[in-house]
Amino acid sequence: MTLRALLALVLALALAACGGEGADEPDDAAPPATAPGEEEPRPEPEEPEEPRELTLGEPEVVAAGLEVPWGVAFLPGGEILVTERPGRVRLVVDGELRPEPVGEVSGVVHRGEGGLLGIALHPEFEETRFVYLYYTASDGNRVSRFTLGEELALGDEQVLIGRLPSSAIHNGGAIAFGPDGMLYVTVGDAGQPELSADPQSPAGAILRLSADGQVPDDNPHGDSPVWSTGHRNPQGLAWDGEGRLYASEHGPSGEFGLCCRDELNLVEAGAFLGWPNRSGGESTGQGVESPGDPVDPVATSGPDATWAPGGVALDPPSRTVLLTNLAGQQLLRFTLAEGDPRSVESTEVALDGLGRLRAVLRGPDDCFYVTTSNRDGRGQPADDDDRLLRLCAA
Repeated sequence: MTLRALLALVLALALAACGGEGADEPDDAAPPATAPGEEEPRPEPEEPEEPRELTLGEPEVVAAGLEVPWGVAFLPGGEILVTERPGRVRLVVDGELRPEPVGEVSGVVHRGEGGLLGIALHPEFEETRFVYLYYTASDGNRVSRFTLGEELALGDEQVLIGRLPSSAIHNGGAIAFGPDGMLYVTVGDAGQPELSADPQSPAGAILRLSADGQVPDDNPHGDSPVWSTGHRNPQGLAWDGEGRLYASEHGPSGEFGLCCRDELNLVEAGAFLGWPNRSGGESTGQGVESPGDPVDPVATSGPDATWAPGGVALDPPSRTVLLTNLAGQQLLRFTLAEGDPRSVESTEVALDGLGRLRAVLRGPDDCFYVTTSNRDGRGQPADDDDRLLRLCAA
């Protein structure tokens, strides 16, 4: 029994002895508004998820025949939306990829690493029907909001933020709503490393916006949408049970004569992650003026190995962080040290042999969903690539 549960039991016994009834509540909970003689039914306090061992089973194919899938989102009815980098939003229903997309985004520039990338649903999707997409347009990367009709067709577009730095490389592209209800957006440095250290530039940054695209009052750099700086090409976002944000990061592939040094980061408001002055926790020899002291990564591939990390997913009860690799062609599993969210206790390969892996996220069924990216021009596609896979606890 947890300490909290034990205290609740002691309190309940004491109240029963006095002829009263009650439940353990937070100190700052407001007293219930009840009429004289009435008792407000009180919910039982939620227990935190118990620690567990996580053993993943064999992957099963949920859908095949996708073309460079990038982002995945789960609809309340069980359907799955998948973005394809050429510009389509596809629909998976009961393990079947529907032949017609729910929409094709007009104006997508599919060049190099650009195209239709991340996808997110409004936290109150059933009421708003809002779908958010990150894509490369002719004037830069942008985040737009679309309405998904009851017939599951993509409707009108509203651009929330545009003209974000874009290039054939380093476009970032992940978007996700955090536990604070805000929309987080990863933007690459677009091949201009010096911009990553500028808190007024969206290049090489993680942005934080309200659901309607406004800059929240509590952002760390005034009226700037920038939440954190010093990123080279961040491509994955996920939060743990305490609301801490983890992000993946591509290390250098030739800049300043350096290689590799891919990163898994724990990102806080206003943090400077180091690029271009540091990479993988080590100096790059650059002296760009920075907005603060650099924060070292939680894990790095080191100077001789390349991950090219894609998505990030967490399983807090087992202290697990999952990280997909494109170049590394593996799903890595990091086990965090107990009580230290910045320290890795162990690292292992959770999945390999399927080629380049892009997205990973935890589904509503508590399983993990992974996409391959073998048709992106850098892989060796199998006949049924690209695929959406599911891994459940064994």
